[in-house]
Amino acid sequence: VGAVGRVWRGRAHLVACAALLAVAMTGGALALGADNRVPASVPVVAGAVAPGVPGGGDLDARITALQTHLRAQPKDHGGWASLGLAYVEQARTKGDPSRYPQAERALRRSLALAPDNDQALAGRAALAAARHDFAAALAFADAALRHNPYSERALCSRIDALVELGRYAEAARAARTADARKPGIPVFTRYAYVHELRGDVTTARRVLEQALSAATSPGDIAYVATQLGQLAWNQGDHKTALGHYARALAADDGYLPALEGRARARAASGDRAAAIRDLEAVVARSPLPGPLVALGELYEARGAAGDRTRARQQYALVDAWTALARANGVNADLDTALAAADHGDRRAALRAARAEWARRHTVHTADALAWALHVNGRDAEALPYARRATATGYRSAAFRYHRGVIELATGHRSAGRASLAAALALNPGFSPPGAARARAALEGAE
Repeated sequence: VGAVGRVWRGRAHLVACAALLAVAMTGGALALGADNRVPASVPVVAGAVAPGVPGGGDLDARITALQTHLRAQPKDHGGWASLGLAYVEQARTKGDPSRYPQAERALRRSLALAPDNDQALAGRAALAAARHDFAAALAFADAALRHNPYSERALCSRIDALVELGRYAEAARAARTADARKPGIPVFTRYAYVHELRGDVTTARRVLEQALSAATSPGDIAYVATQLGQLAWNQGDHKTALGHYARALAADDGYLPALEGRARARAASGDRAAAIRDLEAVVARSPLPGPLVALGELYEARGAAGDRTRARQQYALVDAWTALARANGVNADLDTALAAADHGDRRAALRAARAEWARRHTVHTADALAWALHVNGRDAEALPYARRATATGYRSAAFRYHRGVIELATGHRSAGRASLAAALALNPGFSPPGAARARAALEGAE
């Protein structure tokens, strides 16, 4: 009886989470007003996760066409592989993890029909990466490449997996291999990110600019221009970032990553009202943890009537998304750790950060664990992780801010002041509450 009760309580919780997200995705559009809604279509993102797979309305139509085809030709293993990968892309672009089980069934069907087909193996790699199971993503990518060394999708998934496992030297070699075998925008953007993680912003920018000059489709232009915008944003060059986001949105005015990036750059430039409008548009269609937290923090910074309640609603939606993601096989510990450390259950944040660190050692997981330890009052334990997060040369103001606060808390006052000053010099608008706290901590330490 107890087990049955737990099952039904779990189902009720998921239903409540689904309802909360559904309200967010429909009510958010209503709150914006009919004249300010973003277009209904989700843009093509060629090369972002699934090279060659259409996005938006084209993706929905492609899925419908594949379903119709497979009803007539159920033994077409290539069709099942294409359908599985399309579901992965649909889940990503719409922030809907419930598509992942459908993707897994389609890809398993393809492999049952043709056990060694590289298309389905590469699809399994992309699915595992989307679920944050990067060890499995690497294994599937390697299996696909044994059958087809020139599979663009598998080459890209292999780079992604190595990056997310913190194996940066191997990721750099994988990027060079992919560039030699299958040069193109999906590989170029990953090659650039590997260099950015190692602090080589000049090379990253040069590669992305070359990729943008070669881009011809609206999806590719929007994708690469957004990557350039993010790179500029990380360096605190908000004006240049806004220019890149404008180019991305000129190519595809509904491209959500560009809208989210523009919102952050607008907030840092002082245009908080426009930033809030952009983020409301983003979360109305794709309520993912990053933009939800950013919107909540902007509401808190604005401080108008009802903004505190609005902020709490955004943070509650993070919990709802996390529950649904986990129910559909997604490892959401990093998202939980980052959101809960500042806006939720601090002990849950630490549990999640420890679990994620046990799986992979990246600069992002090191930073998340350091900050979760800090908010739980364990600064001496946090300091080595904060230092590790900044050890590769990756230029992140948030990482520097976290390190500086932890250094001050452990008595390293000179180092703490230097880290906080570096954070504000690099990107003074990296986060509305974070930047304000960094300035206050720096002033208090002088």
